Amino acid sequence: MTAEGRESIFKRVDLHLKDNNLAHRTSLLSEDRLVVRRGTPFRVTLILGRPSNGQQLTLKATTGKHPSEEQGTLSLFGLAQVKERSPSAKAVWRAELHKDASPPTGLLVLNVTPPADAPIGEFKLFGIHGDETKLLAGLVVLYNPWCSDDWVYMKDEKEINEYVMNEKGVIFKGSNNYIISSNWDYGQFQQKMVDICLRMLDVNHKHYIDPADDVSARCNPIYVSRVVSAMINSQDDNGVLVGRWDGSYADGFRPSHWTGSHAILKRWFDNGCSRVKYGQCWVFAGVMCSVMRLLGIPCRVITNFQSAHDNNKNLIIDVYHADYGVRERPSPDSIWNYHVWVEAWMRRPDLAKDGRYDGWQVLDPTPQEKSDGVYCCGPSPVAAILNGDTHLKYDVPFVFAAVNADCIDWLVKADGSQVNISSDTKRVGQNISTKAVGSGQRVDVTDSYKYAEGTEKERDVYLHATTRDLSGDAKETREDDKKKEEVVGGPVDKGPPKPTPPPPIQIRFEEVTPPTDGNDVMLRLVLRTEGAAARPVSVNIKADAMRYNGVLAVTVHNEVKETTLLPGTDGSIPIQIKFSDYHEPMMDCDNMRVSAVVADKEVPPNLYLAENDVVLLDPPITVNIPKTGTVNREVQGELFFTNTLSETLTRCTLTLSGSGLMLDERQLRIPDLKPSSRLCVRFPLLPYQTGRKTLLVDFDCSAFRDIKGCGTIDVRPSIF
Repeated sequence: MTAEGRESIFKRVDLHLKDNNLAHRTSLLSEDRLVVRRGTPFRVTLILGRPSNGQQLTLKATTGKHPSEEQGTLSLFGLAQVKERSPSAKAVWRAELHKDASPPTGLLVLNVTPPADAPIGEFKLFGIHGDETKLLAGLVVLYNPWCSDDWVYMKDEKEINEYVMNEKGVIFKGSNNYIISSNWDYGQFQQKMVDICLRMLDVNHKHYIDPADDVSARCNPIYVSRVVSAMINSQDDNGVLVGRWDGSYADGFRPSHWTGSHAILKRWFDNGCSRVKYGQCWVFAGVMCSVMRLLGIPCRVITNFQSAHDNNKNLIIDVYHADYGVRERPSPDSIWNYHVWVEAWMRRPDLAKDGRYDGWQVLDPTPQEKSDGVYCCGPSPVAAILNGDTHLKYDVPFVFAAVNADCIDWLVKADGSQVNISSDTKRVGQNISTKAVGSGQRVDVTDSYKYAEGTEKERDVYLHATTRDLSGDAKETREDDKKKEEVVGGPVDKGPPKPTPPPPIQIRFEEVTPPTDGNDVMLRLVLRTEGAAARPVSVNIKADAMRYNGVLAVTVHNEVKETTLLPGTDGSIPIQIKFSDYHEPMMDCDNMRVSAVVADKEVPPNLYLAENDVVLLDPPITVNIPKTGTVNREVQGELFFTNTLSETLTRCTLTLSGSGLMLDERQLRIPDLKPSSRLCVRFPLLPYQTGRKTLLVDFDCSAFRDIKGCGTIDVRPSIF
């Protein structure tokens, strides 16, 4: 009945939920809620109380609390021209009569299409007939990478399946010499994910400032991706994750604990948007990738090894090495073993009309620097980074420095003086990696970020970048660095010619055995010189427990060796770093940086440096689950782990997770494990989605932190 007591003309509404969600590739998101993608029609059936050709029917779609035609958050549309529509209306929806309609019987079957530039989010759809207005449905509109008019359009179906539809990810960590793949469960189609991601948009700081403008701007993936970048961290808003790198995680979860995004996002949502402790770069990136894929923006995770953090924005990283017995000197700049961000696929007509900056855009949710007063980064076009166009928005100089800054190494002497060991234009930005389409293999995308090191083109781009967006202070700092480099060599000697300097000493590290946590680390330092004479040298060997962001925690090994190098022959110095020395410090660190500074005793100013970032391999853990299973039919899994240490493992916990296999993380407490004992844990799984699913396992104890394991099962539909 209407408010006036008359019988409503709208008898029944059928949203064809199953068919529409299947057609819009959203069936995994909901079975009882309409979730559609803009630019593609969905079917609605209206059963009216009397015959109607639909010409008198007006439909109204609204989003947000302040809907407006001029802002594209309200649309009046119908089968006929709507007289009441504003001439300045934006993002106008469209309705067409479906072939199955039967107007004489009051059966209106409509194809309704949200425009490809509609704001994303929750909408209400109203029917207006005469003086009656009735709420017909609530629905959610997402971006549409299958629609050529959408700014996130992607041509390749395989790439869309990977970058929007795939819940299983691989994130690369470790170091440039020890690249380790880690499984990550994006879980974008899991429980509550639609509500979680839309809530994230509604609590962003821009929404509080101007909610009408914020909702309207959600038509633009450039804007939304920037909002999401800010909201993944909680540095200055109601964001999801707290970042921490100092090793103190007692009041939360260690960043290495997490194996997927859903547990983090659900915890944030269920606790009233309270921030979750703790995350580091790969966690921030993994969570952001999940949100972007849910919203319909193609997204992938990128790892940049030897990633520079250029604090003074002069594109030069100063690295200080302490001489033997000298205290370490911190640097305002840093080089991270690796840094992880995401790329999102979208057009950038705000930068160029010819599309030159379209495609992959860097977004970094890890809170490092402010952008327009907020901790976020991007979207920065990868094409702009490649060509050194550092004057473009957003945050291109920061990302360019991360992959292409130059490095200067200094040895700090006991008297405080500094000696230039080397200048390196190639160290930063190595093995930039992402997961391959359709497999877990690593794909190197370095050449999309910069031209080949050592080429004239790479140097030209670097020089171009240094002149496009350096502030006055940064230019001044850069000039000081250049002068410092020149002073190191001393004044020009106008006396008699100097004798020919000896050939350089070549040094490198070699593994004796794979470095595994729980065992001594065995390396050798190989030195070689050419020429005609033997060369006595002094070698300062040091191993530091490091956090992956380049922060030194503690020195675990230090020794000085004296040796004489014979020309044309490899000299070898064995290095043994005992487990008892590194065990405790490495519990809260990510790698050991082993360095060797070689001093030529006959020509003391001649110094040579070699570094090797050693990433400890986890002791083996075995996860067994059936290769195949059936939806809603229980299967059994098991895990095996052997304690190879001479101490009892205490505080043992096992965490299980996996999209399609369990709705929430499951944590099991495990009894203490004595030396040489073997752990066996059996557990049930009840798959609830079809397809290839991955179980992720995290084992934590007093001596080992967050050892990862996984198992894969192909889940078939039930025949009943």
